[in-house]
Amino acid sequence: MTTHKISRFHRAALALVLPVAVIAAVAGCDDSAAPTAAPAASSAAAVPSASTSAAPAAGLHMIANNGHQLAFHVTPGSSPTIVLDAGGGEDSSYWDALVPQLSQATGSQIITYDRAGLGASEEVKGPWDPKAAASDLQAGLRELGVTQNVVLAGHSQAGEVAHYFVVANPGVVSGAVLIDANVPQFFTDTQTQRLVSLTSPQIEELKKAPSTKANRQLIATADNFGPTHQAYHKVSWPNGVPVIYVVSDKTPFDGSPQDAQAWRDAAAAFTKAGPDRTLVIAEGSSHDVPQDKPALVLKEIEQMTATVK
Repeated sequence: MTTHKISRFHRAALALVLPVAVIAAVAGCDDSAAPTAAPAASSAAAVPSASTSAAPAAGLHMIANNGHQLAFHVTPGSSPTIVLDAGGGEDSSYWDALVPQLSQATGSQIITYDRAGLGASEEVKGPWDPKAAASDLQAGLRELGVTQNVVLAGHSQAGEVAHYFVVANPGVVSGAVLIDANVPQFFTDTQTQRLVSLTSPQIEELKKAPSTKANRQLIATADNFGPTHQAYHKVSWPNGVPVIYVVSDKTPFDGSPQDAQAWRDAAAAFTKAGPDRTLVIAEGSSHDVPQDKPALVLKEIEQMTATVK
């Protein structure tokens, strides 16, 4: 087994697309460390979904979109529906500790899901495509009968999914909480080229390693990274959708002052770019805000949910 050494700074750059824990597992070529399927919200077996006005049943729903199956998990409740979307390399189990707390605090229906290639969802060949990921989320919510009054909460890479989803589905999302999320303002040509340059040697080494689910996801995100994020840089969040942006104190680039400041500047620019946008700093937190500061994340999602009711 070959071990690929990734420096602390390169890990910081890669943290935009996959969390450090997954990168470490990939570096050791250990497929056992790949994300596992999240438990269903109840002990019921997976149920086929059908479009209906009735509330979806609790538990796991396998939903098809563009030839692949996606795992969606439902915790019953009232409107608005809270949709939680994890960062790169993380599946729906990332939210396991937060879901029951959110359910109790808000009474809302809560939906988590596994993006393609993660958890119980099937892999899709080719480069990471945030537009396709947004289409998967759209298909799942429609099949579950969720077509309006959504509070969308996304961490890290899920910020890209959130942007494309909100733009493509006007009127569905009533408010959002973006948690140290990738925003278009960060991905200038200079910053995108810098990230590609920093991570390319590690990605080339990973391509030579034994194929695992974890490294396939990392490679897919790196493939076409430049053009994908040059296009994302031009996307604008709709002014009619209020958003709370929670930026981590340490950013994904702890140890690289230049990149950390660029991240903070992008967060500030995003929140100043339109009305009804609030910037919240997660004091003392790493990029992994939902794990470091769960009470803060709970508070901000609860606040947005109360606002749109």
